[in-house]
Amino acid sequence: MAISNKKKLEAEISEAFIKFQRDLIGRGPQEAKTYIVGDMVICRFKGVLTVEERHLSTHDKGRRIVKEMREVLREMYSEESEAIVEKHTGCKVLSSHSDISTKMGERIEVYVLDKDLEKNMA
Repeated sequence: MAISNKKKLEAEISEAFIKFQRDLIGRGPQEAKTYIVGDMVICRFKGVLTVEERHLSTHDKGRRIVKEMREVLREMYSEESEAIVEKHTGCKVLSSHSDISTKMGERIEVYVLDKDLEKNMA
């Protein structure tokens, strides 16, 4: 039962982020997967680049522009993304980290929580 609760929560967080990204950028990732590991929530989003971003990513300067733009957006909306994790987990987010791969067209988000959520779900 604990495994299904964990998987259910992971799916709920993924769905919340898909909706958030659709509202923010106009489209969500093609695939989203969330993992609860100890005191971390790790989200992997595949297919996150827009058509324009994919086109820009074929050039060095374009890759830098895409990464910089996404980094600025992440900073602007970090409170909202952390609030999604806090709402679904009931834990406080102590810190969060993000990176985007213009080569793979995917983004990773890591949220460090104030307690070991995985252990509490066991």
